[in-house]
Amino acid sequence: MHQYMLENNQLENSFAEKDLGLLVDTMLNTKQQGALAAKKANGILGCIRRNVASRLAEVILPLYSALVRPHLEYCVQFWVPQYEKDMDMLERVQ
Repeated sequence: MHQYMLENNQLENSFAEKDLGLLVDTMLNTKQQGALAAKKANGILGCIRRNVASRLAEVILPLYSALVRPHLEYCVQFWVPQYEKDMDMLERVQ
């Protein structure tokens, strides 16, 4: 690991960086991206559950499609879940 300086201040080390909206760690794994997407999607689902009185499919499906689905599909081409547990985590949200 190298120590980087910016105007006589040492910069902190980071094991994961967000680049073009995709979270990549030092080993070029994207496991954390799936966990982050599932966490955001579950939070939005919780907001929908608390604030929408109707449980009809005509109401819930458009909200899910507009608010939750984009978080699950964002950059999915790059962070293709490779492990069974990662796929299960994302399927539980759906």
